[in-house]
Amino acid sequence: MNLSRRNFLKGTVSGAAGTALAGGVLIGGAKADADAATGSGPHAQAAYPFHGTHQAGVLTPGPADKQAFAAVAAFDATAADRAGLISLMRELTARSRFLTQGGTPPDLGVGQPPSDSDVLGPSVEPDGLTVTLSVGASLFGEGRYGLAASKPRKLTPMGTFPNDALEPGWLHGDLLLQLCANHPDTVHHAIRDITRHTRGGMQPRWKMEGYNSPPRPNGTSRNLLGFKDGTANPTGTLAGDLVWVDDPAEPGWARGGSYQVVRLIRMLVEFWDRVSINEQEGMFGRRRDSGAPLDGTSEFDTPDYAADPQGNVIPLDSHIRLANPRTKATARQRIVRRSYNYDLGVDENGNLQAGHIFIAYQQDVQRQFETIQTRLINEPLVDYVQPFGGGYFFTLPGVRDATDWYARSLLS
Repeated sequence: MNLSRRNFLKGTVSGAAGTALAGGVLIGGAKADADAATGSGPHAQAAYPFHGTHQAGVLTPGPADKQAFAAVAAFDATAADRAGLISLMRELTARSRFLTQGGTPPDLGVGQPPSDSDVLGPSVEPDGLTVTLSVGASLFGEGRYGLAASKPRKLTPMGTFPNDALEPGWLHGDLLLQLCANHPDTVHHAIRDITRHTRGGMQPRWKMEGYNSPPRPNGTSRNLLGFKDGTANPTGTLAGDLVWVDDPAEPGWARGGSYQVVRLIRMLVEFWDRVSINEQEGMFGRRRDSGAPLDGTSEFDTPDYAADPQGNVIPLDSHIRLANPRTKATARQRIVRRSYNYDLGVDENGNLQAGHIFIAYQQDVQRQFETIQTRLINEPLVDYVQPFGGGYFFTLPGVRDATDWYARSLLS
């Protein structure tokens, strides 16, 4: 199996398999599976507040109740100077505020291009849309906007881990938009509206669209390897304590923001489907049907690693055991995930291009995500998953009220 997988990788372009141009812009959007998630489930809401201490889309709505569809889109800032960047942030705020709360676009008259695409009809419904804006380390580069001294202390470009196959066209960005909504046309409409109004200040770098599968038959939704994904996600007060930046050593403007990790991960599903169920469950450490740990009976049972020190029931190199050892020392390393599935069709060799948009929030990338990822180096799953893109970003604090705008405390 390992040899077959290695030969497969040698015979095709890794990662997105040639779907990115040299400049990094996606050719053809990701296809959302409308039959898998309609956005009409019990947790779907019509609208979420735009104003607040924190941005929506991190913990609001909660990771377990997140909207059915999403897109992450990275941009290069092209504003000529700091004043231009401020203008961009104000426009991003205005568009995000309107799109998330809804309304009727203005009528500019028959002699002008219409003010809206009408993809959602003559009136824009919020449809549970959240717009979450983050910034990359490159925005703080010397000689750009005079922001070098204000960079979040722990914000760096994402490096390469062993087992990664990173492609430059799918990496990094000055800005990152995460858009989540109950239906795919709402996500499409939002990104189209935002890019139309900000063309002079930023240009698309890469984009990936995803969907969230409904619980089948119950509990947490599943990833494209067929296993429940995010069962142990922290919730409530614990989630906030792990996510929101409150370090006094950070720049004052950054308090209330969060470090965001995005990883685009191709799943070699055709090879995975040839693996026995016992081997699959051993790699994850959970039952595929119920999501229960191998020493439990239901999804939310807590694995008892102390009773299984040799890994006879839950292997020592299983994903859940490495990712979350459940010790006092590793408790502050946990992250809050908000991930989605994606499907890009087939590659040039006729192999399925499908996988996972891994999105995680935390207070400290090095303490949390990178520590976890280091433990996962060479885990058995690496033969079936292939990270090829993404980046590290800092999610801005929230827009407080109608007079506030994105990054005002950073740029003012």
